[in-house]
Amino acid sequence: MSFVMALDQGTTSSRAILFDRAGTMLSVAQREFRQIFPQSGWVEHDALEIWESQIAVARQLMIQAGITAADVHAIGITNQRETTVIWERQSGKPIHNAIVWQDRRTAGICDELRNAGHADLIQRKTGLVVDAYFSGTKVCWLLDNVPGAREKAERGELAFGTIDSWLIWNLTGGRKHVTDVSNASRTMLFNLASRQWDDELLQLLNIPKSILPSAEPSSRVYGATAVGLLGDPISISGIAGDQQAALFGQNCIQHGMAKNTYGTGCFMLMNIGNVPKVSNHKLLTTVAWQLGDQQPCEYALEGSIFIAGAAIQWLRDGLGIIKSSADVEKLALSTPDNGGVVVVPAFAGLGAPHWDAYARGTIVGLDRGTTAAHIARATLESIAFQVADVLDAMQADSGVAIKELRVDGGAAANDLLMQFQADILQVPVVRPKVIETTALGAAYLAGLATGYWTGIDELRQVWQADRTFTPSMPNEEVTRRRAYWKRALERAKNWCV
Repeated sequence: MSFVMALDQGTTSSRAILFDRAGTMLSVAQREFRQIFPQSGWVEHDALEIWESQIAVARQLMIQAGITAADVHAIGITNQRETTVIWERQSGKPIHNAIVWQDRRTAGICDELRNAGHADLIQRKTGLVVDAYFSGTKVCWLLDNVPGAREKAERGELAFGTIDSWLIWNLTGGRKHVTDVSNASRTMLFNLASRQWDDELLQLLNIPKSILPSAEPSSRVYGATAVGLLGDPISISGIAGDQQAALFGQNCIQHGMAKNTYGTGCFMLMNIGNVPKVSNHKLLTTVAWQLGDQQPCEYALEGSIFIAGAAIQWLRDGLGIIKSSADVEKLALSTPDNGGVVVVPAFAGLGAPHWDAYARGTIVGLDRGTTAAHIARATLESIAFQVADVLDAMQADSGVAIKELRVDGGAAANDLLMQFQADILQVPVVRPKVIETTALGAAYLAGLATGYWTGIDELRQVWQADRTFTPSMPNEEVTRRRAYWKRALERAKNWCV
């Protein structure tokens, strides 16, 4: 037998996961790495430590599984998006720590772009809002603040990449400087329509084109691992940013299919086909994937919710009403309803579709009969209400009413939340058997490029549902609950003024 290895490089850890032809997860290796906080609002990673942790878990995985390179058909890569690395082409050494997607140091650059009237141009070309979240302004900061960096860049001595590019550079011994179109679309430098780096945006941000990687399809053979790194060379043939990989891993390959990942926050993506549409409801438009040179890009609408699983952590660490996150379902089930309580977990403001940085967390509807169980249940419900708000915006932008929502992430294991989600959305919520959909999506992309899987039709057969949650709440009750949520939401908005 042969297998596909997925390298899942995340924000806090690097993982390697082995899949077989049935899409079964056979073995996992994981290693955490340091989070670096030089000052308030700044977040960095040591790019060399990321590389060392990623190659270490790949080797560990092979030892655990008792396999050699000859048993690994292909490698797929999925990665934390937007995190920015610049390195010297000659030495392969980073010129600075990687600037992480969470980092806010370039907020001032973004203010300047907005004040100069460039926001509409950037959104029209890239599908993104002007924000420090994306890679473009991080590149500016590095070139302007690392001594000698701009001069080296102008001489063609430096290379920029998101984490996928950095890993492939190292995996191939510096022979390949590439990214895929899904990651390129998160830089604020990539034109969605032309699928090329945009010269006007590069000029606007004063970034030399010579430092950019080649932006290639998400499923193709980019090269092979250097001899001796993992034994014999192994083809590297799939790349996608983590949320796009999860969309593909969930088999959301038709226009109108959507997935939601329940993590610290929530990321919802909807496949909108091969024509990019700029959102009118404060969502992002992004490349989902491209399956080979001759295939069109697939695009997605994306909505980000800042606080989801983090609200459960707050019940544990902040209020102390549960001992572990897994306890929340039992506590919430100890009461038949929320007792009139609504929690708005806007601890870090509100994300899509509201984008209110000044909102703050709110609890309304308290009375003397309120218990910890009511607050726990209302907190779980708040996650589902936020997802419903994003889905409303997606359906309005796309003109497509979804038939089901596919779910993954840690909180997707919570049956109470998933049932309430189905009730509030009034569509079935489907949880797959393999919940490691990000890594599975990267494996799919790699295996398609090398013939491990014959095509999309075979992947449809590989993907399997674990459980479908069917709506059971009456429509009038859904309407009442959502109206009450919106009243509470208005009380949380624009609080810190």
